Amino acid sequence: MNRYGAIYDISVSLGADSIDYPDTIPFSRELVEPARDSAVLELSKLVMSAHSGTHLDSPAHFIPSGKHIDDYPAQRFILPAQVVHIKNKEAVRPSELKDLDIRPGDALLFKTDNSTSGRCVSGVFCENFVYMSPEAAGFCVEKKISLVGIDYGTVDRYGDKDFPVHFKLLGNDVLILESINLKEVPPGRYTLFCPPLKIKGAEGSPARAILIR
Repeated sequence: MNRYGAIYDISVSLGADSIDYPDTIPFSRELVEPARDSAVLELSKLVMSAHSGTHLDSPAHFIPSGKHIDDYPAQRFILPAQVVHIKNKEAVRPSELKDLDIRPGDALLFKTDNSTSGRCVSGVFCENFVYMSPEAAGFCVEKKISLVGIDYGTVDRYGDKDFPVHFKLLGNDVLILESINLKEVPPGRYTLFCPPLKIKGAEGSPARAILIR
């Protein structure tokens, strides 16, 4: 019997709803041994980026000599989390965060128009997504947030080649969870489970992200 009041799978389905960021390796699944009446097994080959679908960025993604995914213990991916409904349809800004009850070590997950409009599961990349402002990243660092989650494939504004949000967060050991879907999740407090694949030396990894309360 389920002992939790609510369980939300906030992952985006690879190959169905996921969005490939421009100029990255697109996700694909190929049947190597298709299932047949006489077949013993079904076997498929996956081709993708370490940042396909719902995924985690570790500091090594942008920071020289930064930590890789496998440098973190498993408990780093099980966190007290707060889902925050962001009303601004351009960017996550500190003005919508300053009155929250934020505790050091929390994960902050931003439910934006990317989720409510269905943009995050459209399967088609859109340049005009809700991103995270550098000021909001600085706010999260000041509050000693452990992980930041956003409902699109990147926290930075599309076209910003300086990647200020990635550098600010990852440079301060704040993990980034990208491409989540929070459409059905009410704002509030949860426990987040988002274990990545245990890949040796990887700067990022797909993850299965789940919220429970």
